[in-house]
Amino acid sequence: MLGALGLGPEDETVYGLLVRRAQADPTELAAALRMSDEAVAAALTRLMAYGLVKRGPGDTYAVAPPAVALGALISERRTALRSAELALVTLAEEYRGAVAGRAVDELFEVVTGVDAVRHRFAQVQHAARHEVRSFVTLPFIAVPPGTNTVESSAVRQGVRFRVVVDRVALAEPGVVAETLESLRDGVEVRVVDSLPIKLILADAELGLVPLTATATGLLAAMDALFEIVWQHAHPLTVSVAGDLVDRPEGDAGSPTDLDRRVLGLLLAGLTDQVVAAQLGLSLRTLQRRLRYLMDLAGVQTRMQLGWYAARHGWL
Repeated sequence: MLGALGLGPEDETVYGLLVRRAQADPTELAAALRMSDEAVAAALTRLMAYGLVKRGPGDTYAVAPPAVALGALISERRTALRSAELALVTLAEEYRGAVAGRAVDELFEVVTGVDAVRHRFAQVQHAARHEVRSFVTLPFIAVPPGTNTVESSAVRQGVRFRVVVDRVALAEPGVVAETLESLRDGVEVRVVDSLPIKLILADAELGLVPLTATATGLLAAMDALFEIVWQHAHPLTVSVAGDLVDRPEGDAGSPTDLDRRVLGLLLAGLTDQVVAAQLGLSLRTLQRRLRYLMDLAGVQTRMQLGWYAARHGWL
């Protein structure tokens, strides 16, 4: 409990008993705690150095009022941490200036070994001041379920965590329990059918991705990024008059009136050539519109497109 102030387990044990008794001699403390006289004497010396314990009459020791002594110690640590934070800002700015003119390949560090990756994973989370974003997927090697102890403490300090979990990973032992605990702690979690890579980002400044034998994780990430942008982009189309049309954002994700007429005629049994002629379209334009509608519906065949259109009110 007091380890953050520099107290060891034995120091804290001796101090706790003295708080409860207010005053005691070393022999009495050693007997009650089943510790050696030497260990108790060493703990008392350290506690006196911290100002938490003082010598009493004879060979006794007494605690200083905890609210005063511990409060002063906490204040000193808080001041020291504040100074360290200010130093961090300065050093970070100096580092940005130092790397500004360096080649891109000098800005990447390759971390090898399970222990080193686990340590760097913790460091990335510790470095975040505002937000941590991560992709969680198989395999779990460096950080198996239940071993990420940094997350909960960072959340308590006000760091936002957004985590996307690969659905397959939820079947692994311990993942569901860890996810439930994260949700209770305030972590925001979403699930997808698949993820391209493992990923963790601290704010927008520091990231950790894996490297594989065939391609870098960055390549997989760029591939996934393109597909996401593609899905959210609205398409350019050719109007009946042959003009280039940027479909309004409000219409993205639903067929146009022309699309509905195309679907209606095709479902009536007309051939592509006849439909194109009736609507004043080229055959190529008609087939391009059908391809777009199949992509929009997420289907592979025209039969599936007809079923989807009927079920979702496209006709």
